[in-house]
Amino acid sequence: MADIAQAILDLSKNLGALTLGDFTLSSGERSSYYFDGRLVTLNPEGAFLVAKALLPIVNASGAELLAGPAVAAVPIVSAVGVTSYADGSPVPGLIVRGEAKKHGTGRVIEGPVRPGAKVAVVDDACSTGGSLLHAIEAVEAAGCRVVKVMCILDRRMGGSDEIRRRGYDFVALLEADDKGAITPALGVRDTPGDGT
Repeated sequence: MADIAQAILDLSKNLGALTLGDFTLSSGERSSYYFDGRLVTLNPEGAFLVAKALLPIVNASGAELLAGPAVAAVPIVSAVGVTSYADGSPVPGLIVRGEAKKHGTGRVIEGPVRPGAKVAVVDDACSTGGSLLHAIEAVEAAGCRVVKVMCILDRRMGGSDEIRRRGYDFVALLEADDKGAITPALGVRDTPGDGT
């Protein structure tokens, strides 16, 4: 797993998905670097590597569905879904909107949501955790049980701590230290866990 995480990190650098500078994140926090996960997950190699890293974690958690917030998680959910089908253990995807549709069915969640299903929730990055927590709350409001929370990059800005504090099993492929140096996360060096 650490080898795949390192390959994702190397590709992120090669694609320009990691940029140094002064950035304002979607959470409103400031950062000395920016990670554009979509440059990775919309790249064929990047999508393959991310799905290859996340699918064993999803499977080990016992998740029956994979959910993520629009827009950043859409390519991740799709890549993992296609890979799971090719692996012979299909995991359908759910996309959680920022707010309910103003037309049609007025859904917050797109996809085959089933009350009682075990769900893994994913996003490209976690800073304060707002997008992941919104997706978790929407999935639980639909009657599902969240068994795993994942991201590509944990910025270590409090979000992952809050997710764990609320009792969720969280794992990241990459993590940043307090100086912004990014490395494969300790969690991917260990076993994926069973999500219980």
